[in-house]
Amino acid sequence: MVFVLGTLLEKTNSLSTSDHSSVVSINLFVALLCACIVIGHLLEENRWMNESITALVIGVGTGVVILLISGGKSSHLLMFSEDLFFIYLLPPIIFNAGFQVKKKQFFRNFMTIMLFGAIGTLISFIIISLGAIAIFQKMNLGLAIGDYLAIGAIFAATDSVCTLQVLNQDETPLLYSLVFGEGVVNDATSVVLFNAVQNFDLSHISTSVALQLVGNFLYLFISSTVLGVVAGLLSAYIIKKLYFGRHSTDREVAIMMLMAYLSYMLAELCDLSAILTVFFCGIVMSHYTWHNVTESSRVTTKHTFATLSFVAEIFIFLYVGMDALDIEKWRFVSDSPKTSVAVTAILLGLVLVGRAAFVFPLSFLSNLTKKSPNEKIGFKQQVTIWWAGLMRGAVSMALAYNQFTRSGHTQRHGNAIMITSTISVVLFSTVVFGLMTKPLVRLLLPSSKQLNRMISAEPVSPKSFIVPLLGNEHDSEVDLDGQNVVDIQDSEANQGDRNVIRPSSLRMLLRKPTHTVHHYWRKFDDGFMRPVFGGRGFVPYVPGSPTEQSVHQWQGGAKH
Repeated sequence: MVFVLGTLLEKTNSLSTSDHSSVVSINLFVALLCACIVIGHLLEENRWMNESITALVIGVGTGVVILLISGGKSSHLLMFSEDLFFIYLLPPIIFNAGFQVKKKQFFRNFMTIMLFGAIGTLISFIIISLGAIAIFQKMNLGLAIGDYLAIGAIFAATDSVCTLQVLNQDETPLLYSLVFGEGVVNDATSVVLFNAVQNFDLSHISTSVALQLVGNFLYLFISSTVLGVVAGLLSAYIIKKLYFGRHSTDREVAIMMLMAYLSYMLAELCDLSAILTVFFCGIVMSHYTWHNVTESSRVTTKHTFATLSFVAEIFIFLYVGMDALDIEKWRFVSDSPKTSVAVTAILLGLVLVGRAAFVFPLSFLSNLTKKSPNEKIGFKQQVTIWWAGLMRGAVSMALAYNQFTRSGHTQRHGNAIMITSTISVVLFSTVVFGLMTKPLVRLLLPSSKQLNRMISAEPVSPKSFIVPLLGNEHDSEVDLDGQNVVDIQDSEANQGDRNVIRPSSLRMLLRKPTHTVHHYWRKFDDGFMRPVFGGRGFVPYVPGSPTEQSVHQWQGGAKH
């Protein structure tokens, strides 16, 4: 009995010691997150820095300090875990991307986005894979054919966060839509390619294997999208029918968050692309579900999703900075630093070439299908799109860990070189290319201050103060009853501002409907989808609610 109690006490003491160290690590990490936010805010107007680079630099600095304190044994507070990244950090980022996207711009440029995000990523994947096979085989790194194809998928995954932080979707809606949309589709395509490569025996490549690879890719792409749409529609239907807001707005917010996360985990369970699933779930939820909840829930969900995404992004960059100095990985390549530097330089070169190989040709093809000059992608915009995709980030890191390590550790020399080279590429591209992003964008694109002066000259209606907070900014400004339209632009009053692209009013669209996919979709949406799943103009109002009061106020103001 005494022996058993002694054993239990020893285990309790070891557990408490372990728990204490975990609590200390989490405390320090949260403090670093706060420091990143504060310093990022102070550097908001800086010409070179942005929050991603700030978090990365703080992570590297913290890694150096921990390395010195631990006597060269460790450089990070928390161990890297693919589960932590793919299950906890990535879902809020991707979901918020779909939830906050301006759907009109996204779907207006949908074909171009898919051209860049899917076809372009495939071209980049092929070029990087072929380049890796041609060059790395001569360097005797001991990699198999599957490793070379995995390298293509790893480095085809872009990270356009730095560029998106500089671009403004109101000033350059076309460019922002293309960079933003391509970034999400690119990540999804890269992960799908990576999974497809791992699922096949690539020791004997033949035509049938290649066709199976393409078929598997298309299956994953389509089924993942369908699952996300179904999950979004289901959440909209449940909230519309049960109308939780009568009793508790907390339930509305909770069901939206949990349904979004459920869609991601279901995709993981079914071995689909969870990134695509949760992205399209976010789009569908913002189009239907978001309009079915109370006004207070709309404000809450919008800010909650944006905050979770923001914190997750900073967490990732902070951790990548710390992990870059992991001494165990660098010890394996310490005997061949020239090889590691050469591999890093070659990968950067392949990234540059692979990116240019599809951005400029596909932009040319896209421009051939556009009639309006405003819809065409100019050369300066093409350079910006090319530059936006040169950065590599957490997706590349996570995929590299998946391919070349086991539980974060590696014992093979070739694998260690690929891990350290991936870290080097992520650091170099994020810091060096990221630092040059603001000056480059300001050089290539019109001055934002000039555009702001032009836009601020417009008359502002009282509702335009309310819509950005309470309304869904993704579409044209329409009153909540779906009938009264607020014209954003009066063409006669602004003849001098012809160079500024304005959102066209819905009234003009109704007078002269353009027979496009968007036009037919709106007819189908208003006729079949919104009556069933809700959405703007199809939501019942509870008497005395803030929504109904605000509608009556706006209608009364319109009559006067």
